[in-house]
Amino acid sequence: MGHRILIVDDAAFMRMMIKDILSKNGFEIVGEAADGVQAVEKYRETQPDLVTMDITMPEMDGITALKEIKQINPNAKVIMCSAMGQQAMVIDAIQAGAKDFIVKPFQADRVLEAINKTLS
Repeated sequence: MGHRILIVDDAAFMRMMIKDILSKNGFEIVGEAADGVQAVEKYRETQPDLVTMDITMPEMDGITALKEIKQINPNAKVIMCSAMGQQAMVIDAIQAGAKDFIVKPFQADRVLEAINKTLS
């Protein structure tokens, strides 16, 4: 039984990339969300083992969504996905309880390293 992952990114092809990397490596994708509001709803519904969370999204950004997910489950495991040059936001996210972050464009080995480390 693979770990259950929720993927959050407003760009469908980014979700596809992560989904591809993860499903090839035995993870189960239990849901996808395109913004923070959906992310929180899907988190409640699916109770995943881990969330990959984009930082910049419409409606509700990843850091706000992270904080709301942490209120649902203080032990939630969330890894932030950021574009280059978003260091300040990454620091905010880590302070808000994110476990790790991965930088776009995604590199499979880095994504897997972050996820395996967070789940172990």
